[in-house]
Amino acid sequence: MTRSFPDILIDPVVRMALAEDLGRAGDVTAQACIPDGARMRAVFAARKAGVLAGIDCVRLAVLAMDSAASVTLKMRDGDAFEAGAVLAEVEADARAFLAAERTALNLLGRLCGIATLTRSYVEAVAGTRARIADTRKTTPGLRALEKHAVLCGGGVNHRFGLDDAILIKDNHVAVCGGVGEAVRRARAAVGHLMKVEVEVDGLDQLDEALASGPDVIMLDNFTLPMLREAVDRTGGRVTLEASGGVNLETVRGIAETGVDVISVGALTHSAPALDVGLDVVSG
Repeated sequence: MTRSFPDILIDPVVRMALAEDLGRAGDVTAQACIPDGARMRAVFAARKAGVLAGIDCVRLAVLAMDSAASVTLKMRDGDAFEAGAVLAEVEADARAFLAAERTALNLLGRLCGIATLTRSYVEAVAGTRARIADTRKTTPGLRALEKHAVLCGGGVNHRFGLDDAILIKDNHVAVCGGVGEAVRRARAAVGHLMKVEVEVDGLDQLDEALASGPDVIMLDNFTLPMLREAVDRTGGRVTLEASGGVNLETVRGIAETGVDVISVGALTHSAPALDVGLDVVSG
């Protein structure tokens, strides 16, 4: 599915990355080697097959350095591509383009890697009811873009931060004195639009959680038999999320237990960057 993301959210990230790379003096290599006013044409090309995410980072990085550049996007976020596919074509001032190159490639490769890994998980659970969700285990400063990449790969987003949903974890439970008490306190403290999720680590806590009425129960590191039992006991009354011990070898079995959501921290904390390169057409 083709997806878009607002420039106003991408541009600050791109400009921060450019500023980090340009340092105090700008691109001294390009200034020394490239004649003033020289032009160049190049393409961003995939070295491996994958799923596109972050293509607008390329456009905004180039335009930040050369507002008169021509940037033609050949695909959109969410599109699948094969090795060798041209993702974007650029014609720009050579000095400006070369200064933007690494920032554009870093962001594009990182986000395509997340989208591609997510697609692998989504395909692994195809035919089950389970949806693949991300976590807050993201790169500081890149959360919005990385979660966008998960959507491009066919996954769904968990909460974006500490402020948009209540997630009661084991440490919260320990301080509150129990699962039920923690959920009751949360329910009393928030409005009707705020979802309440609670983590449980055993079937005894599951029963206590069910009695307190959360919207979502996270089944943390449950075995497959425990997951199946949790699905049976719950009977569709709440959303069940499986978490912990999830990888591409285990995710299908987890999905087949009947859980609704499988959260996978690896989507963002362990996705390898996809190999994307810049090929000069003329200069």
